[in-house]
Amino acid sequence: MHTLTSSAPLTLRQRATRIRRHALLMGQVQGQGYIGQALGAADLLAVSYFHALNYRAEDPEWEDRDRFYLSIGHYAIALYAALLEAGVIPEAERETYGSDESRLPMSSMAAYTPGMEITGGSLGHGLGIAVGACLGLKRKGSRSWVYNLLSDGELNEGSTWEAAMSASHWRLDNLIAIIDVNNQQADGHSSEILAFEPIVERWQAFGWYAQRVDGNDIDALVAAFDAARDWPQVQPRVIICDTRMGKGVPFLETREKTHFIRVDADEWDKALTALEQGE
Repeated sequence: MHTLTSSAPLTLRQRATRIRRHALLMGQVQGQGYIGQALGAADLLAVSYFHALNYRAEDPEWEDRDRFYLSIGHYAIALYAALLEAGVIPEAERETYGSDESRLPMSSMAAYTPGMEITGGSLGHGLGIAVGACLGLKRKGSRSWVYNLLSDGELNEGSTWEAAMSASHWRLDNLIAIIDVNNQQADGHSSEILAFEPIVERWQAFGWYAQRVDGNDIDALVAAFDAARDWPQVQPRVIICDTRMGKGVPFLETREKTHFIRVDADEWDKALTALEQGE
């Protein structure tokens, strides 16, 4: 488990709020972005980085680290916020988000960003990369885990299901997939673009240990992450997280279109205030 030295240790809920704040401040730099996803995924990222993952902030390429693979390249702002909070990325770089020569491009690039394990872009490839990494780690005798965050929209991709089938075939019990189910993608509601229910039963049919939780409930997430790691059967594990886009900022939660948000200049401070008032 990873903790940061502090005179008063922060709770996971406080970490999640701070991750949301980092994301809003980065979004303010550009005036737009995938803010809804970052706010919605903040709780699962807080539990990942401050409860589950074993890593060294000062050495992002430490060989014995647990790997966190971001399959959803446009969620980069969400992961940057977590890496900023974890101390992997210096806070001073937050203001460079999306700028020329920045280590924080708007879509994830492993070659640019400390702690960014894989490059995003075309969706549906992260789980396949995670399967390969898990095979490699097993052959090296490593005890490290691979966590792979993917989206409900990526369930449209055949490559995701090929990877899911491969993971169970190879009995990859060092793999934990995390699915952010916010029911939003570029073309509309994910469930209407290509239905994915019954999602738990589908993953179980592919040979996975599957759990479904409220992805904005810290206690439920902690229990699910612990259960995934402690599951005794030799099989991959998946945590299906139902999240709310814009979570923590009420006027963003109620926006009709939240896949890519443009926020008026005066609304950023309102969003930050709303976040603080909700703590």
